Amino acid sequence: MPLCLPMIRRLKSPHLFGAIDRLPALGRPVGNKTFEVVNPSTGEVLAELPDMGVEETRAAVDKAYVAQSGWAALTARERSDVLWRWHQLIIDHAGDLAAILTAEMGKPLAEAISEVSHAAAYLQWYAEEANRVYGETISAPSTDRRMLVIKQPIGVVGTITPWNFPASMVARKISPALAAGCTIVLKPAEQTPLVAGAMFALAHQAGFPDGVVNLIYASEGDRVGRELCTNSKIRKISFTGSTEVGRLLMRQCSDQIKKVSLELGGNAPFIIFDDADIDGAVDGAVQAKFRNAGQTCVSANRIYVQ
Repeated sequence: MPLCLPMIRRLKSPHLFGAIDRLPALGRPVGNKTFEVVNPSTGEVLAELPDMGVEETRAAVDKAYVAQSGWAALTARERSDVLWRWHQLIIDHAGDLAAILTAEMGKPLAEAISEVSHAAAYLQWYAEEANRVYGETISAPSTDRRMLVIKQPIGVVGTITPWNFPASMVARKISPALAAGCTIVLKPAEQTPLVAGAMFALAHQAGFPDGVVNLIYASEGDRVGRELCTNSKIRKISFTGSTEVGRLLMRQCSDQIKKVSLELGGNAPFIIFDDADIDGAVDGAVQAKFRNAGQTCVSANRIYVQ
């Protein structure tokens, strides 16, 4: 697929950007439909990616389903080691990942660098949490019984991430699933799929087995979302985005009583009480409103003063 050569030349590791349309995690696109990823500041077309739909999503789910038992059978330490390697690769390529993130999303480079560090921190945390998936021993009601709780991975997890934090949300959603022994299918926001692709390129380098991490590029998220919600091989959905879409996904998952984790839009006011530190309140209001160009779930749209 056509890629932006000036963008590739700016990177220390051009393969992160140059291979985003032919990743092992992508699978084979059906048809020739594509969509463009555009720099919101300049209007420059950064990439033209395969526009995937139901068939490709179903194939990715099947691939994850086949890989599930093998990934779950690894020891916690083995899964932890792969996550640690991925974490280190993201740290090593933080500059390139931040450049890609800024180009497709538009946030300042300093904030993009901070976000990539945040993403790496999630991987670090869950790499260690993989070793702490403990069960329980419960007092039995009689002497001829022994009661144990053994925790098992739920299965294939479908994840959908937003455009405002396209790196950290990828890491936050899939790293706990991978640590627990689940395989994943990720659909990033259509506006910001490139940094997700670059992160998956590094995941491949880290040594995830084939089929454990799977990526879907799509310009029409409703078709992919519906397939993830209704496919019986998907056992859990994790979504960050609008309340409207979250409500729809929950409804689509309800027939199978599928487990759902939703982080939905907020519109909380900024409240200043009469005994507040005014200088601190002003600094907090400016941060809340203008951080990430105002595109966060805690961006205050109203200020109430007592």
